Amino acid sequence: MELMEAIKQRRAIRTLKKDPIPDEYLDTIIEAIRFAPSWANTQCWEVVIVKNSEMKKTLAETLPPTNPALDAVKSAPVVLVMAAKKGLSGFYKGKASTDKGDWFMFDVGLATQNLSLAAHSLGLGSVIVGLFDAKKAEKILNAPNDIAVVALIPLGFPLKIPSAPPRKEKKDFVKEEHF
Repeated sequence: MELMEAIKQRRAIRTLKKDPIPDEYLDTIIEAIRFAPSWANTQCWEVVIVKNSEMKKTLAETLPPTNPALDAVKSAPVVLVMAAKKGLSGFYKGKASTDKGDWFMFDVGLATQNLSLAAHSLGLGSVIVGLFDAKKAEKILNAPNDIAVVALIPLGFPLKIPSAPPRKEKKDFVKEEHF
């Protein structure tokens, strides 16, 4: 699949088949995450692969009942938990290098985009879930104190693929030289 085609065709998929995901597909996705760019090559991301039904249901309890991805977290064959080691990305000699502080959200975002595109190229669907109680998820997953859970990614073969949402025109977000 050509890159721009993958970028334009990838969708948030919330309805997934229960069919298992082949291990080689997961290996490909993990490899895509592995090669994501990161601040000073810190590679601060951590990934937890969740296949256990009870664990998925427990993680789903961290979402508000109105979250449209709730059923996907419960029933997807796999949920990938994207997390980060705090205090690495955006730091030099233990001090924040920019006014943005810890840069882990940016780096995990890059890794998550690689994950999403790799999944799509394999015929899998995914949705990036950010509306959940991350602190509760960290407790459920026994995350150490230096780990921040960032997103939950239900992963599976799509049951249906939604149409593309409208996109801004370039003129609505591209500026030249200044705002």
